[in-house]
Amino acid sequence: MPTVAYQGEPGAYSEQAAIDFFGVQAIPHPRQTFEAVFACVTEGDSDFGVAPVENSLAGSIHRNYDLLMRNPKVFIVGEVILRINHNLITLPGVQLGDIKRVYSHWQALDQCEQSITRLLPGVERVQVYDTAGSVKMLAEEKRADTAAIASKRAASLYGLPILREAVEDDLTNYTRFVVLGRQPAEVPAGTPCKTSIVFTTPNAPGSLFRSLAVFALRDIDLTKIESRPLQGSPWEYLFYLDFGGHANDLVCKRAIDHLSEQTTILRVLGSYARAANRTQTA
Repeated sequence: MPTVAYQGEPGAYSEQAAIDFFGVQAIPHPRQTFEAVFACVTEGDSDFGVAPVENSLAGSIHRNYDLLMRNPKVFIVGEVILRINHNLITLPGVQLGDIKRVYSHWQALDQCEQSITRLLPGVERVQVYDTAGSVKMLAEEKRADTAAIASKRAASLYGLPILREAVEDDLTNYTRFVVLGRQPAEVPAGTPCKTSIVFTTPNAPGSLFRSLAVFALRDIDLTKIESRPLQGSPWEYLFYLDFGGHANDLVCKRAIDHLSEQTTILRVLGSYARAANRTQTA
């Protein structure tokens, strides 16, 4: 049974992503920070890790892109796309008019901004470290004037009722998680794949264009590009790129070899099976 590190308390969306990928036999290892998740994988305390890298509404989780670069012994071995379903959770018997404050992670509060304003005008919004952690706090404090916003799983784990389901403002709310391992993934032949890389280019006109052209020339589909500052080199950048295909496919291998001629740093973060089109609701 694989052990899987994730950031947050039991009931966090990251824990659900781990269960979706590995099944109910996975042994979750909750950690307080993303740094601790990567350290668990690097040091062998957990077999795998799960970390969010982008949300369809809020954009990229930059911290985890930085950690991918800082942990060269960690590879991306899979991905999970999770439908994020937020719920208003209270103590038993609490009604909307009783609620004076709402706990949750800041992103969840932002993603439920309009619903909170409509359902609970004037309520105090309190940012905490984790969505599931907000439910844990509510269960421990037993405050009848407080609600939490988190997943159905969190409500179930802490034995609290859901007062309102689906309080997110936009139903197209999805988060993409990457699965982390110490060895590159072994992907069966014929499996639709995605590859993630990171690279830097010389600080010269047209360098990024020439780098991306190696994929366009070979009709390779680019699915994501993200830039991050290159620490220690002001105004220079790392580019994180996802594209369709496996790094060992001939056309992709030639593109990567061609790219290596254009770049100063190039690292393949991993080739892995693409997430199924089916999405889960937490």
